[in-house]
Amino acid sequence: MLQSRTVDQLEADLVALRAAAERAGTALACLFSSADEFEAAVIQERRAAGAFRPQRRRQPLRAVLLTVLLTAVFLML
Repeated sequence: MLQSRTVDQLEADLVALRAAAERAGTALACLFSSADEFEAAVIQERRAAGAFRPQRRRQPLRAVLLTVLLTAVFLML
């Protein structure tokens, strides 16, 4: 059975529907005004996380000395 609705109920539903549509539109809005602004924010966050720090150089001399020392200890035994 169909229920009849009053004009006031229909208007209230339309107002609620419009309000929901406006909220949905603003929820999908981007926080950045351009792609450049977005890229700058991404780079700033990566720098804060330490992504662009200079990498440490390996010390080959230390590795060679350790290998020689371990070889000498092994040959003495």
